[in-house]
This record gives sequence, structure tokens and C-alpha cells, in this order.
Amino acid sequence: MSDQLRALWDERYANNSDTPQACQILREFSHLLPSQAKALDFACGLGGNALLLSKIGLSTTAWDLSSVGIEKLNHLANQQSLNVDAVVRDVIGQPPEANSFDVIVVSYFLERKLFPALLAALKPSGLLFYETFIADKPSGTGPSNPDFLLKQNELLRFCDKLIIRAYHEEGMVGNMNEGTRNVAMLVGQK
Repeated sequence: MSDQLRALWDERYANNSDTPQACQILREFSHLLPSQAKALDFACGLGGNALLLSKIGLSTTAWDLSSVGIEKLNHLANQQSLNVDAVVRDVIGQPPEANSFDVIVVSYFLERKLFPALLAALKPSGLLFYETFIADKPSGTGPSNPDFLLKQNELLRFCDKLIIRAYHEEGMVGNMNEGTRNVAMLVGQK
């Protein structure tokens, strides 16, 4: 399965010429980051989160299954004179070790069984920034497979042992022409 996933993401990233951007929750709440920390961009894709973390001055590691994504991230980091330790890694088969990071960022990746490992990987007082698609969203946005969509408040339940510093999940309420409707976003502290 991981070979099929790797091929899928390698192809997707090979055909992507967009400049990677950090996820919204990280951009909006980067002021919560410590001045010195060991950070992980988990399932980093093209590494927009890793680039921002490194710009801020954090010791940054980035993991992804796609060698194409990691190669592009390394190229961008070198162009911007940023120090990112970008590694090809099967994040499902090799989650982070306990107490290994001060900051973990996960965006647009959902593997429910990994939440205990992600929370355990945070050092004391560590921060988790998480953003991904929800099921209660306008049609036509994000994936349709329910395996990759959070149920209402599911992200809160996964992170119930953390202190919630920020949370956002609008769903399908009110004026549908405004707001951020298709994702849940969380900053939690261990």
C-alpha cells in the first residue's frame, strides 16, 4: 500500500508548481511558538509548514512518504537559506518517538490511529498544530472519502488530554459565503 501511496503523491507533487504555504492555523497562531524548539512538519508534502518553522528559527524536521515532495522542499529550503532536515519517511509505519518534539504540525493528513503516537511525541508543554478537512463542509471541497474527513468535534476528542489553546470548526451554519468552512483547526499544548 505504501508503494501505491508513494507513487500517487510523487506524481501529484511532480506536477505541482505552486509555492507551498504554511497551513492557516500555523500562520494565525505562530505567535504561540517558543523562540527555540525542535519542530516536526509531519506528512509535510511540499513543506510549507517546515519552511515557516525554519524561518521563525526553530530546529525543523520534515517527514513525508514522497521523495518528490522532499526533494522539492530541500530545493526551496536551500534557495531560501533555511535549515530543514527533510527526510523521506513512511509516517504511518514510523511515527515519531515519545518525547521527541516541542512542536508538531500536521496539515491535511488524517490517520486516526496515529493520534496517540503524535500526542506522546510531544515533549512536556509541547504544541500540536493540526488542520484538516471535516465531513460537515460544502460539497466539492476537499476529499470525499470519509476516512479522510473529521466528524464534528472529532479533533477535540482526539486531543482531549491537551490544553486547547485555539480551536476552529464552523461547519454548515450561518452565512455559507463567509468563513472557513471545510476544515477543523486546533492548537493544543501538552
